[in-house]
Amino acid sequence: MKRNNQLNFFATTGVIIAVLLAHHPKFCPAQQSHDSSPPNVIFILSDDHRYDFMGFTGELPWLKTPGMDRLAKEGAWFPNAFVTTSLCSPSRASILTGQYSHTHEVVDNSSAVPDKLVFFPQYLQESGYQTSFFGKWHMGSASDDPRPGFDHWESFRGQGVYYNPLLNINGEHVRYTDSTYTTRLLTDHAIEWLRSRNRNKPFFLYLSHKAAHGLYEPAPEHLGIYENVDLELPVSFYTSAQPVKGKSKPYGYRKYFGKDKDSITDPAKGEEYYGKGRVPDWQKMQRESWHGVDYMYHAQHVNLETLIKRYCELLLSLDESISDILQFLDKEGLTDSTVVIYMGDNGHLFGEHGLIDKRHFYEESVKIPFLIRCPEMINKGTVIEQMIQNIDIAPTILDFAGIEKPSQMQGLSFVPLLRGEDEGWRDRIFYEYYWENNYPQTPTMHGVRTDRFKFIRYHGIWDTNELYDLQEDPYEMNNLIASPEHQKLISELSGQIYDWLESTGGMHIPLKRTGKKGGDHRNQGLY
Repeated sequence: MKRNNQLNFFATTGVIIAVLLAHHPKFCPAQQSHDSSPPNVIFILSDDHRYDFMGFTGELPWLKTPGMDRLAKEGAWFPNAFVTTSLCSPSRASILTGQYSHTHEVVDNSSAVPDKLVFFPQYLQESGYQTSFFGKWHMGSASDDPRPGFDHWESFRGQGVYYNPLLNINGEHVRYTDSTYTTRLLTDHAIEWLRSRNRNKPFFLYLSHKAAHGLYEPAPEHLGIYENVDLELPVSFYTSAQPVKGKSKPYGYRKYFGKDKDSITDPAKGEEYYGKGRVPDWQKMQRESWHGVDYMYHAQHVNLETLIKRYCELLLSLDESISDILQFLDKEGLTDSTVVIYMGDNGHLFGEHGLIDKRHFYEESVKIPFLIRCPEMINKGTVIEQMIQNIDIAPTILDFAGIEKPSQMQGLSFVPLLRGEDEGWRDRIFYEYYWENNYPQTPTMHGVRTDRFKFIRYHGIWDTNELYDLQEDPYEMNNLIASPEHQKLISELSGQIYDWLESTGGMHIPLKRTGKKGGDHRNQGLY
């Protein structure tokens, strides 16, 4: 899969947003007068949607996403949006609290949500917004009970299902049958709530889809649409595979996508797919595990090509949901005064480094799609290159509502970036992931990424760390960890990770009871 860093249709956009927006009377929410109405906000969250699988990026020329394309054309796209932990529950907790995982303590998909946490919709409620939640909550437990901050609540237990869901609607359970498709159902209910809202109050709608989480079950009308499209192996597919002496193909080579390549090279550079430098042992072993391309999902009758096609077909119903919301706003005359945000909760690898899934600090795992539109505030076709993270969502939405950021929030409002003001903005992001008993293939890790370099430090295992020059090596194939000329930089970046953890109360590793069986036979039993 090739990577495109620029949008052709954005290239002609020559409007400087600072000139038009810096003095816009409605654009500085924190300075709104009491007479002006705060904007409505619709926040749409998807699951496992990687940052480049949108039509307008050109990554997959045959992928059609008119809803996402419209948001990008009519608003702003952040190509450098990241999560702080690439996993469902921790990321969702960071979105709602504006805090890092080690602060809010929802460090995995089974951690309980501490009673001390305050979710940003609670502040919106207190300031007069009517609020609603539809879809996947998936934090702390499998409970679907209503949570604080929402006047209207519709959710399901755990990961949920794609067909015939059982919804908890304001405390009462309703079962849907007759092949009801969950993505469509949630969208319809969200629009019904918008129609019945109190029109004298601003609204906040949180639409949280199950799509596009595995296992992939597209809507009937979308199943098979991409069956005959051409797919390419990602450039880094073999970086974790090792050559076998006397053989022309690396260990674990499979005939994917109908292309039996004798010469496995990067067409862009003419270099072997193996890359350079050290490859972590955990990565080599994960390649032939539940989350690896050579034994994915323990060989449960699925191959990578089919996996990607079904995933992209799932994106079609997700994109239709976005289009339906936008069309409703058009019909109601709400387009100009409503902020619409679309993002994913984490990325996803499809063969990069020989892996699938997320959790890792590689670009395809940690980067997310992020689009935002509000015609009264944001110029069309804006591309903002600065790095934002999921911890920035809560303070940004509160800023739109004219609410000062609470002191416990660690993220930043990126409203200034929308005004064209980047002075003092972060020049690096930090990452954390904590080992899970159920998925022991991925170790605890911390990392830091600047606009050029990425350093990943692994905790508690005898293995190599990683350093990549993203400018020279965007596919993260050349590990510079042993490079003599980079040792000073490595020391500095490692120190920055510890400084970040110390300053945010993160100098501890959360331990979990490991009494239930994990996802691998080596990790079963009581420890």
